[in-house]
Amino acid sequence: MPTVDFDVHANRHRLKQLRNAGDTELYENRDDVACPACGEPFTRLFVTERATTTFPETDGSRFCLGNGPDGIYVFRH
Repeated sequence: MPTVDFDVHANRHRLKQLRNAGDTELYENRDDVACPACGEPFTRLFVTERATTTFPETDGSRFCLGNGPDGIYVFRH
């Protein structure tokens, strides 16, 4: 299966980790890091190793998904 070209650890100095629950992580984009799916800066990055994840109702934000080497990436715009 192809993976997205995005490395959380390589961009770690540009992201602020907000939460780490072991199998999920949440980051804030502090430096206009571009989304690998659309090329636009994202606001938050959610990384999960879980098979399923439920998201609360959104505020109209757009999401981009990417299959990364260590989980599924969800980029919120």
